[in-house]
Amino acid sequence: MLDEKEFLSPYGIRALSQYHGDNPYRLTAGNMDYRVDYEPGESTTGLFGGNSNWRGPIWFPVNYLLVESLQKFHHYLGEDFKVEFPTGSGTMLTLWDVAGELSRRMTSIFLQDGSGRRPVFGNVEKFQTDPHWRDLVLFHEYFHGDSGAGVGASHQTAGLEL
Repeated sequence: MLDEKEFLSPYGIRALSQYHGDNPYRLTAGNMDYRVDYEPGESTTGLFGGNSNWRGPIWFPVNYLLVESLQKFHHYLGEDFKVEFPTGSGTMLTLWDVAGELSRRMTSIFLQDGSGRRPVFGNVEKFQTDPHWRDLVLFHEYFHGDSGAGVGASHQTAGLEL
C-alpha cells in the first residue's frame, strides 16, 4: 500500500495498484477471458458505463478510513512501531506520521502549487487561471490516481456512514 509504484500516489491511496497498468489482472472463466487494467481517471472503455470506478482513482472515503485506521493502530502499537514510508525509501515513520503524510497528500489536491495551479482542476485552464473560477474549489466524486485531477461528479463524493 505504501509503495509509490503500486497504491501510493502523490495524492493518496489508489483504488488499484499502478502495477496493473503494465500487468493487467487476468481471469479465464469458461470460454471467456476477463482483465482488469489500472485506469487512474476516466475509463478507456465503455465497460461499467465508461466509468473507471475502482480501477485506479483515489476515493476520499476509502482514504479517510485508512487514515483513521492508521491513527488507531498507532494508539495501540505506540511510538516504537514504525514502517518504511514510502516503501524502498529507507525512511521509517510511526503510523501516526504515515496517516499525517497521507492526509497531506490528499489535501494537496486542492492547494495551489508553486505556480498557482491546483491539481483538482487538471488541465482546465478556465479553473486554473480565470480570477472568477480559480478559487471556486469543487469536491469531486473521485480523483485521478496520478495527477490528482477531479473526476466524476464535481459536487459530491460517495458517502460514509460513521
